[in-house]
Amino acid sequence: MQAPADDLQWISTFLDAQAAELGAARNTLLAYGRDLRNVTTWMRTKGQSFAQMQQADIEAYLISCDAEGLSRATRARRLSAIKQIYRFAFEEGWRQDNPALQIKGPGRDKSLPKTLDEAEVDRLLAAAREVGRTEADRLRNTCLMELLYATGMRVSELVSLPVSATRGDPNMLLILGKGGKERMVPLSPPARAALGAWIVLRDSLEDKREGQGHKASRFLFPSRSKEGHLTRHRFYLLIKELAVAGGVSPEKVTPHTLRHAFATHLLQNGADLRAIQALLGHADIATTEIYTHVLDARLAELVHQHHPLAAKDDETR
Repeated sequence: MQAPADDLQWISTFLDAQAAELGAARNTLLAYGRDLRNVTTWMRTKGQSFAQMQQADIEAYLISCDAEGLSRATRARRLSAIKQIYRFAFEEGWRQDNPALQIKGPGRDKSLPKTLDEAEVDRLLAAAREVGRTEADRLRNTCLMELLYATGMRVSELVSLPVSATRGDPNMLLILGKGGKERMVPLSPPARAALGAWIVLRDSLEDKREGQGHKASRFLFPSRSKEGHLTRHRFYLLIKELAVAGGVSPEKVTPHTLRHAFATHLLQNGADLRAIQALLGHADIATTEIYTHVLDARLAELVHQHHPLAAKDDETR
């Protein structure tokens, strides 16, 4: 994806993604916006931009914040905003490096990702089959949710899937991830069934549109948006509707929560961490390791059952 032309577009695109993919609260988005606009004001005095800044420049900005007498909490929050926008920029391919990656600050501890248990996911999937004004809406919603939970895709990857990648009842999907990186993910039988049912109806609707003089869409989930496909924001609203219909707290449910649930449930059922890394499209295994909190109890049980010293200890009792 081509980088935005100016710093304000960097900020607006970043905030849109935070809102759509992570369900960031309004106050959080406002805080990010204020902090990042402060950075742009400082950058202008130095003839810099988000596209040009290097680690030394970011450190100089933080020193200037300290010189202003800003509190530790404020400086930590501003560094967090900088780290977030540069991580997003790197993943989107706007920059080939992340100049904020190595910068240490008085930040807060990284929190564990919010996730859903399997029963809650089942209720969301069941709601997708019922929510929608038309059969087309219900089949599309079912396909969206089954694909998301079966693959752990980012919502941006899901809504922009080309229909050509999904034809022929595939066992695997080729996904174009952030930074233009491709990965293969397997499809579960329910996801394949939902995909097949949706494509049949989708193609029928597109044929009618072509007959009316419209150009056929190349996307699996076409819409009248300027992008030509279902938007991240619309899907965010849809998943909230499904949460309400399924009796799941809407505060717990975002598109990214389903991605976390995908990874957590695989680990709980014995999947290898490296395999999860590949399926999620994480460049660094350290990003995936945050999910290992779900393994603590399971690993303790395995050690107790299989370690030779644990067996000897049982014999001496």
